Amino acid sequence: MTALDGRSVVEIDARSASEDRSGALAPADGHDMASAARLARTQRLPVLLRLASSGADLNEGVDALHGWATAATELARCSGVVPVIVIASGPNVSGPALLLGLADFVVMTADAYAFVVGPQMVEHFTGMPVDRADLGGAETHALTSGLASFVASDEADADETAAELLGYLPDSNHSDPPGRACTDPISRAAPEAFDVLPAESGGSYDVRNVLVAVTDDGDLLETHPFWGANLVTAFASFGGRPVGIVANQPQSLAGTLDITASRKGARFVSFCDAFNLPLVTFVDTSGFYPGKDLEWRGMIRYGAQMAFAYARATVPRVNVTLRKSYGGAYIVMDSKTMGNDVALAWPTAEIAVMGAKGAVEILHRSATEAERAELETAYEQRLLNPYIAAERGAIDSVIEPADTRQEICAALEMLAAKRERLPRRRHDNTPL
Repeated sequence: MTALDGRSVVEIDARSASEDRSGALAPADGHDMASAARLARTQRLPVLLRLASSGADLNEGVDALHGWATAATELARCSGVVPVIVIASGPNVSGPALLLGLADFVVMTADAYAFVVGPQMVEHFTGMPVDRADLGGAETHALTSGLASFVASDEADADETAAELLGYLPDSNHSDPPGRACTDPISRAAPEAFDVLPAESGGSYDVRNVLVAVTDDGDLLETHPFWGANLVTAFASFGGRPVGIVANQPQSLAGTLDITASRKGARFVSFCDAFNLPLVTFVDTSGFYPGKDLEWRGMIRYGAQMAFAYARATVPRVNVTLRKSYGGAYIVMDSKTMGNDVALAWPTAEIAVMGAKGAVEILHRSATEAERAELETAYEQRLLNPYIAAERGAIDSVIEPADTRQEICAALEMLAAKRERLPRRRHDNTPL
């Protein structure tokens, strides 16, 4: 056990430095990792794994494979019990690289790389040359694969990131997240949150400016900022209470949901639910991103992951609709029917099956351009406002944007004692 910025953690240093093994993992290394992970689980303390490995030691034969497999088993058993954070520095190659995929969060240093099959084998099988950085460098895993939750400049920076992350997390699923020092008044008005929105309903803006305006001291720790950029996932606090934030990002793909965003959101929601972090969801999306390629790759299955994660979440859940909330995306972004506890909306919210233009094109195909313009205006006035949804119970309260911070703080205070249990079962079957 050790301490990282005052937090007790079980630290596992698996950076093989033995020159005669060229950084390969011996069977003993795997068993040491397994023992430490088991200790973390029994002591209910977070796991901090420092990993750099050139793969299983070829001189040890199958025993080397058994070593890292034993570590993988124990890390998997930690899932949902204690937070697992990996700091990846240097190479992480072959089977042991899969240990990164078992972590809740991965911090990669800028010079680190990770892959299961290396450049030489890739070129041999595909005929296309590729270097280590392109195949599995930190930038690749931050932008493309989503493996890297954070990228740090060096190991000292990685330690700071891990410590900041731990500041929002409980030691285990048996405890609540630690309270955070907060001098930011919960009654503080935040008119700048609304000022971010453009005049045009279809205009783009950075939703992070809204989040910074309403959270404690504007502090936001965003995970996977470059992967699935059309959905923001972040840790923050309201009145000193740590929360997980999920928010559509209108400046990327107009805030629509695609496969990557759905996977990212579902994983984050599931983590927060496992470790007693309330969820605050900010909605501004016109729906799922259309495309044949997405449908063929499994948009239905991956979109269902978001619905599944929210539907089984038992932590306090607050939803704020900023602007657009249409169709299936309205449902999966923690709508009232998905079981959220408090649903708030700004007066600018548009909650409907689809926008006015699309609805009129379907309902009035034979209308002239002038008629369509009138019909669109009528549709907007009749349906594209939050008051219809409030009348039907889908929205609990229409609030002034400047009051967003205090409304969220009040909702979280009210829900602090919430305790909900799912029906007993061996385990659920997530739509992977």
